[in-house]
Amino acid sequence: MPVEFILFALTLLGVALWHRHALAVALAGLLAISLYKILLAGFKTGPGLAGWLGHLGHEWVALANLFGLLTGFALLARHFEHSRAPQALPRWLPAGWKGGFALLVLVFALSAFLDNIAAALIGGAMARPLFRGKVHVGFLAAIVAAANAGGAGSVIGDTTTTMMWIAGIAPGAVASAYVAAGAALLIVAYFGARQQQACSPIVKTTGDPVRVDGGHIVVIVILLVCAVVTNVVVSLYFPQWSGRFPFIGAAVWVAIVLTLPVRRHDWAVLPATVKGALFLLGLVLCASMMPVEQLPPASWVTALTLGFVSAVFDNIPLTALALRQGGYDWGVLAYAVGFGGSLLWFGSSAGVALASVFPEARSAARWLRHGWHVALAYVAGFALMVTLLGWHPASG
Repeated sequence: MPVEFILFALTLLGVALWHRHALAVALAGLLAISLYKILLAGFKTGPGLAGWLGHLGHEWVALANLFGLLTGFALLARHFEHSRAPQALPRWLPAGWKGGFALLVLVFALSAFLDNIAAALIGGAMARPLFRGKVHVGFLAAIVAAANAGGAGSVIGDTTTTMMWIAGIAPGAVASAYVAAGAALLIVAYFGARQQQACSPIVKTTGDPVRVDGGHIVVIVILLVCAVVTNVVVSLYFPQWSGRFPFIGAAVWVAIVLTLPVRRHDWAVLPATVKGALFLLGLVLCASMMPVEQLPPASWVTALTLGFVSAVFDNIPLTALALRQGGYDWGVLAYAVGFGGSLLWFGSSAGVALASVFPEARSAARWLRHGWHVALAYVAGFALMVTLLGWHPASG
């Protein structure tokens, strides 16, 4: 096995073991891999420090786009929270176990245009009062699974699919993941809602309706439209410039500046978001230096395996490796790495975020025991997608 892969695996293992020091571990791994490549292995762009600088020159646009989108979408998620829409939505939930089912479907839908972390946190925030603070671990696992499933088919719903979008993969190629994600949602929503109903039935609040702040909704729409339109225009009309400047990330931040008069942005979220973004960019840059030609060939078996691996290791670097290797069916891969992380609480950023609010979820044994339906849903959704749509690898 190449030394680069060993160093990368040790970095991911360190991240899995020391969550509180994830950024330091990622940066240490990046330093170790960079030094090895500079001193011994070299880069495709050349040997030594010059080769490393050339590699950074090749990767900086993708990294800058990702940084701009991660930080911009964090502000977008806060606008949704401040709009009071999450407080207004529970009024429309049905009674009984169907209320829990509908809540998970709502989390799925929110994750399609919000970051899956935000969707999971919103789901948890709604669940706590609805179930009198007694939220079953199986239902928490279902919230995370619903958030990851909702983002799996949307290029603005998950960091992994956003990375694919930045890499030039069409949104339609990723949207096919909803075939598997939809089936997986039905399974986790049914069993998770039943578990929650047996633990603590839904209690719907009464009183005056919550008034949604339309100004925050306007900001959300402007940010999303700017990101999508910029990507479409650059891809269709100026493809020769797409690798020279981070147009998408810049467009989001231009929109943020232009919407300042509409509603104030919650700048307090940025320090933690920047720290998290630097952590992810460090892992992505590590993955960019891997000799992907020595990886197992892309296949549906490899994609299925990557889904299970993403439950233990962060799915961001796994996606980066797959993008560099090529030859995947991107819809299948988007579902695998997006939903597969739901198998354990620390397998996805959404799970880590929700567990920080519900400490009872921070047990791999309890998550596996009560969230058994997540594993069932992952395999069932994957099998359905491959059976109905087949495996259609990209040519490049």
